[in-house]
Amino acid sequence: MRTQVAIVGAGPAGLLLSHLLRLAGVGSVVLESRSREYCEHRIRAGVLEQGTVDTLNAAGLGTRMQREGLVHHGIELLFGRKRHRIDLTALTEGRAITVYGQHEVVCDMIDAAVEHGQPLYFDVADVSLHDLTTDKPWVRFTHNGAQERIDCDYVAGCDGFHGISRGSIPEHALQAFERVYPYAWLGILANAAPTCDELVYAHSERGFALFSMRSPEVTRLYLQCRPDEDLAQWPDERIWAELHARFESDDGWLPAVGEITQKGVTPMRSFVCEPMQHGRLFLAGDAAHIVPPTGAKGMNLAVADVRVLSRALAAHYHDGRDDLLDAYSSTCLERVWRAEHFSYFMTNMLHPSFDDTPFVNRLKMSELRYVASSNAASRMLAENYVGLPFRD
Repeated sequence: MRTQVAIVGAGPAGLLLSHLLRLAGVGSVVLESRSREYCEHRIRAGVLEQGTVDTLNAAGLGTRMQREGLVHHGIELLFGRKRHRIDLTALTEGRAITVYGQHEVVCDMIDAAVEHGQPLYFDVADVSLHDLTTDKPWVRFTHNGAQERIDCDYVAGCDGFHGISRGSIPEHALQAFERVYPYAWLGILANAAPTCDELVYAHSERGFALFSMRSPEVTRLYLQCRPDEDLAQWPDERIWAELHARFESDDGWLPAVGEITQKGVTPMRSFVCEPMQHGRLFLAGDAAHIVPPTGAKGMNLAVADVRVLSRALAAHYHDGRDDLLDAYSSTCLERVWRAEHFSYFMTNMLHPSFDDTPFVNRLKMSELRYVASSNAASRMLAENYVGLPFRD
């Protein structure tokens, strides 16, 4: 088959890119190794920056998000048994975040793709990329037992950290920057109505905890743990006891207890590869960069990447301009490194490190007090949390 852009990966980056290209009159085909059901039920982050919300709405993908998403105008930092609210909207001239699960975004985009007849191939295997440094790249894959080939002008690698796209670039052509953190998150979903209207980030001597939500009936909660944590050692009773101990505060607030429907351990790392392009291959989302979840930047960076890429491809096809494609990597990396730093800052500040000296952990408490008490420091956190405006 023949298309203008072959997209590898049907996560948020790949699916949104296909929609933005369709709106720009550019053809694409999306390949995904997993099943549609897997993609639609894979639980991931759920905090959408203002720019992500605006992008989805502008692309006609935000109808259900507007109806079911939870708009938040602030977050809370809990330390020293007291809660301190950061007023995101007041500190950022009206911007906010929306809590809406990533898998819900994926469902909405798949439904829209099917409605508009966008070519989507799930359950593909043996994907390989060829002739990426020529003007005639092509992609080979197997679908329903038959070997297929896509001839294209460009390839978008949106297949995540463990996908084949980044691995298709010669090692000498990439430089990787990485930090692996000495802790992970034990995350749960619980059938319990949220007891707070906003996210609560808790720093305690027992470790970090995060209170979030997915709907008016479902709470999302996280506990700092070891990267090699054995889930078998965490029965439901221990999880709730530890959550309540870490969220303990003078005002008596605690998350409600409910049936735990999902639990898992998420390791934490920061990763960036440079450049994000090689010949006719462009990396986007987790294929190019990973952030620890503390800053809520993963999916939002993927959206930012494909905004840049879709505009660059549209300029190529409609205006004969290649300057935006040439600058894709440098344009994206400016935002990527800002998000990496913010995520590192939030992670370092909120997680007590049991391998560090008491001196280091005292510094973290000092930084928390400063962020909570200084208007300038609160504004810095708020601006980065809601997402820096796009420069279109």
